[in-house]
Parts: sequence; C-alpha cells; structure tokens
Amino acid sequence: MNVAQEHFGNPNIEQRNLAEGKAAVNLGARGIITVSGEDRLAWLHSLLSQNLKNLLPGVSAEALLLDPHGHIEQVIHFLDDGETSWLVVEAAGREPLLAWLNKMVFRMKVAVADRSADFAVIGHIGAGIPQSFVSNAVALIWHDPWPGVVTGGVRYSMARPAKWEWTESLVEVSKVDAVLAEFEKAGTMAYDALRIAAHRPRQASEVDGKALPHEFDWMSTAVHMSKGCYRGQETVAKVHNLGHPPRRLTFLHLDGSGHFLPDAGDEVHVVGEDRSRGHITIAAQHFESGPIALALLSRGVPEDATLVVKSAGGDIDASQEVIVPASAGKAADIPKRNLLMGGKH
Repeated sequence: MNVAQEHFGNPNIEQRNLAEGKAAVNLGARGIITVSGEDRLAWLHSLLSQNLKNLLPGVSAEALLLDPHGHIEQVIHFLDDGETSWLVVEAAGREPLLAWLNKMVFRMKVAVADRSADFAVIGHIGAGIPQSFVSNAVALIWHDPWPGVVTGGVRYSMARPAKWEWTESLVEVSKVDAVLAEFEKAGTMAYDALRIAAHRPRQASEVDGKALPHEFDWMSTAVHMSKGCYRGQETVAKVHNLGHPPRRLTFLHLDGSGHFLPDAGDEVHVVGEDRSRGHITIAAQHFESGPIALALLSRGVPEDATLVVKSAGGDIDASQEVIVPASAGKAADIPKRNLLMGGKH
C-alpha cells in the first residue's frame, strides 16, 4: 500500500539503518506528472528555473516553478527517459501544477498526464531501489544533487552538512510492499532527521508564500543563473546580484535538557530580545546529534547570536550552524553611482 508511516517503533535505529543504506522509506503521497512529446524539454526549460533543454536520459535535475515575483510555487524533482519527462512534486502541488502546465501548452507538441496513482516514491541512501520502474530502458531513480553545486548554480553556504547521498525511486504501487520487504523498515521521522542534519530544505516544511530560492541555498541545485528567461527570473537575478535575501535558513543545535522538541512555527528569538526573529520549520531527534532543527530567520540576526525557541513546552536554548550566510547575494561588483557618473551626481 502507498501509505507513509512515521516510525515502526524505534526511530533512532531506523535512522541508523537508513543512513547506512540498509533501510528504505515510503515517502507517502506525491504528485507524479509526466510530459511527453518532442517539444517537452524545450517547453519545460522555458517555464522552469533549471537548464533542461539538453538533459540526457536518466540524469537527475531539480527545478523550481516561480511566480512572477520570484517566489517558490513548486519544487520539482525531474527526470527524463528520452521520451517522457517525469516531474515529482509535493502532493499538495499536484493539481495546481497540472492545471498550470495544461494552461501553458498552447501549440507545443507536448502531452501532460497525471501518474500519481500509479507509483509510490521510495527514499533510500545509496544507489536507489533496484526494483524501480523502468521507462524507455531508464530506471526512474532521482539522485538528489544536494549538497553539491550543479552547472550554472551558486552555493552560498560554507557549512559541512551530514553526508547525503539521497535517492528517490518510482515503484509501481502494486509492488511497494514486496520491495520494502527486502529492506529494514524506516519511517518518515527517520527521513526528516537525516534531512535536517544534511541541511536539506523541502517544500512541505520550509516554503511559505513569500519564499525565495536564495533563502534556502536552492540556488546551488535548482537554479541555473545563465539560462534563458523564465517566470520570476528578474527577481532571482536582482536579489543575487544587487541585494540580499530577506531571510536565511539556518541549522539549530537544540538544548535537549527539557526532553521535548519545538513545533513547526514556534518563534525563534535572540537571547535578551522580546521580538520574534524567525520560526522553526521542522525539528527532530537525531540518533547521533540529539535534538536539531531547521529555522528560517531574519537576515539581520547575527550569525553568532545565541537563540531561544519559544515553545509550548517551554523555552529551548539553541545555537546556530549557518546554512545561508547573512552576506548571501550582492554578487555583482558594481561601482558606486558617483563613479558611474564620472564623479558627478
């Protein structure tokens, strides 16, 4: 059955098995959309943030669909098998993406289809699930490019996150139970804990209505800085070259003496300040590092500031491990206005 489960009794053991490649996890409902036809790659290239025009069969990519102001609407895990492009998104994004793609077809030679009911997405650290569905002689295994930097990408972070050789395999729904029976069991809590340790953002937990790719270091894996025009490109370029993202994703080491975790949305404060400076997006108990979290903070929060999370269970002290530095952006070396004007105002 294509049903995700949080854990199977011992999340710490499940994390260890998942980290060692011994376990696999059913990631639950996802939107799985196919685009076929001879114009598919050129068409999707023109719509999304990634360079897809010459993507080779079986090569993984990550792409964003942005709104006209550069805010993230969809985070897309992308594969092409030589005849069909496969787009995997969060379950909540399935219907909006389908509707938008169908609206944008015009005279392009493409066909859009919803395959969400046919496949499950199985997560694994390693080479991927051997029983993955094969389409046009290509195994549908998405290899996460994080935390690398793809061609055309830019990484802001200098952090060294936990090792993350993550794959997501498409498996026919009828075969999910048999496939998972060949691995140790792991639930989504194990996946979340390892993802947090790897500083890996996910749309379902990190992205809100005003999210920009720069705030999460998605410029490294999901944005090609020199490709042709796409919706939201002007904002992406402007923030990267001339400005700074207003917020920054950070990794938090949490004080575990209270034996409880914060909830998503809990406010984060600089110690000694009354005003909120950000919020928790997700927290977990890691099998080696203890309580950890991702938080989205205002860019103005000092990178060495000691923080406190205001939780229903009480205050939790937190220290930062910087993912996106406050200096992110402002990449263009542009002289001041008076120099541009020959010293005149």
